[in-house]
Amino acid sequence: MMRTSTYPPPSAGAAAPAAKPRLRHLIRRVRPDDEVVVSALYREYHRPLLAFVVRLTAGDRQWAEDVVQETMIRAWRSAAQLDPDSGSLMPWLATVARRIVIDDRRRKDARPQESGDGPLQSMPVPDELEGLLHQVVVSEALKALSPAHREILNETILRDRSVNDAAIALGIPVGTVKSRVYYAVRALRIALEERGVTA
Repeated sequence: MMRTSTYPPPSAGAAAPAAKPRLRHLIRRVRPDDEVVVSALYREYHRPLLAFVVRLTAGDRQWAEDVVQETMIRAWRSAAQLDPDSGSLMPWLATVARRIVIDDRRRKDARPQESGDGPLQSMPVPDELEGLLHQVVVSEALKALSPAHREILNETILRDRSVNDAAIALGIPVGTVKSRVYYAVRALRIALEERGVTA
């Protein structure tokens, strides 16, 4: 023998008609900021609205909960405009929820895909110690040069002077400055190679 099920159960069927007139009564008398309407809306429509929105969000329950919450907030803000004589507010709530889901999808599609912190963690960070070691090695290599070579590199490279300006500052001919720069750079390259620095 098969059992026949009555859904909703008789006790739930009796409670539902009492809830709807109560909600209609609240909407008629309430101000738009009254929390009683929200709790009555939530009690009556949360489950069916959540089931509807879960389907819209492809099973993403957390997103669906957020959408239902936003829908209830909008219903609360629009309480004065809701029609208390309609049989159900579910069509209005479902339309609002559907629009929220569509807006969320558009918003997500409009911005680039977010990535995790993974690539940032493996990204090399310049090591300050490396730069300091380079400075020490170059300083030691410069000390290995003759005073005339150090002086000419100081004027042309470190002080960023032209050959003519360096010649005037040092009081030597331009040709001498050119040859000293050539030999000083060559000597510096050899000194750096001796210390393990290659170009």
